[in-house]
Amino acid sequence: MRSLLRQPVPDILSKDADKWEVAPGSPSHVPPAIFLPDQIERIRGTEFSPPDAVIRSFRGEFDVEQEPTFGYRLKNVDLVDGVLYADGRQRHLRARTSKSLTYAVPTDVLHGVMYESWIGNRWFGTWLRQDCLTHLLAEPEGQTVTTAPPPKGHVPRYEELLGMRPLRRQHVHFDELVLFEDLPNNEGKAERARDLRKRILAGREVAPLPGVFILRGSTGDERVLENEREIADQLAETYGFHVLDPTAATVDEIADVCGEAKVIAGIEGSHLAHGLATMPPDATLFVIQPPERVVATLKMVTDRQGQGFAFVVAEGTDTRFRVDWEEVQRTLDLLPQ
Repeated sequence: MRSLLRQPVPDILSKDADKWEVAPGSPSHVPPAIFLPDQIERIRGTEFSPPDAVIRSFRGEFDVEQEPTFGYRLKNVDLVDGVLYADGRQRHLRARTSKSLTYAVPTDVLHGVMYESWIGNRWFGTWLRQDCLTHLLAEPEGQTVTTAPPPKGHVPRYEELLGMRPLRRQHVHFDELVLFEDLPNNEGKAERARDLRKRILAGREVAPLPGVFILRGSTGDERVLENEREIADQLAETYGFHVLDPTAATVDEIADVCGEAKVIAGIEGSHLAHGLATMPPDATLFVIQPPERVVATLKMVTDRQGQGFAFVVAEGTDTRFRVDWEEVQRTLDLLPQ
């Protein structure tokens, strides 16, 4: 009825539940990004946050108090078609495949722990840098469960390296379900990110590299740097960067080149998560931003981990754009040696 009347449906965590603090809140300092003087003026549009919030993050030099991370233990929850239902409350984990206003009550019953998110199911990069960190919280709480289909691409190897063995279910009743509120970038989350990197790089002898440029090509949502190959070749010739095509590389090959890279560079997008998950603590992420789709999401990650963040804003649209090599070079020259 709420859907028919266009009334908001309360989130499943807004109900009374057994709630506990998993990791305390912590203060953090937001450092400035590294960029040339005229780049902010080129921003014509932003994604995920309004322009003033994105620009404030880029300018930095302010303090924030990160909220605690919480766990929740709920009773009698139905998982049906990507949606969790409990006492008139809901949480959507992925788009529904059915338009029905009712559902058949699941007969399978579990105790379970869920770690996935809507945005993690939408974007691979969010799955790797967010949902996989939540999975580290879920491990000690019991059997992990996900609505994700059998994995493909790079996901199976990441799951293997991270020790992820979830049950894959679409229709089940939880007599007890544990969920987490894991958005805050507190120190506990930073420590889990260090643990994730350690797991991926375990047993490897990784050689230092001055930088890695991760090609985006035509993968994911349309976001085409028309002179991407030219920029990549210039970085290789001038700075000794390794040029990485993740679509033609295994997770192990990616980890071997990114694990000790001084700089991870590329167009803004999920493919950069490969480098973000494995680059060393003193590395810098260098992002080429489409002028009509500028984001600060990845900077929040490097801020949390104490790493550097640099960017240039390209010229063009949100889907097709170009960047000047001289500006890339001048920005890289601003990075600490």
